[in-house]
Amino acid sequence: MVDITWEEPFCGEGASCYRIGTDSDGNSYIALAGSEDRYLTDSGEALRQLIRDIKAGKADHLL
Repeated sequence: MVDITWEEPFCGEGASCYRIGTDSDGNSYIALAGSEDRYLTDSGEALRQLIRDIKAGKADHLL
């Protein structure tokens, strides 16, 4: 079992709450708050790039 250190939930408007976590190997995790047993995982660098791309507006077409 992976030992994940979760951050406090990030909640947008409404009830969309997400949690970001990391493990001791430098992997990153994203899950819905309350469903941390079902997560998306990738490298820490992949998470940083995802955040940079979102900030740059590359996902705006999904809104």
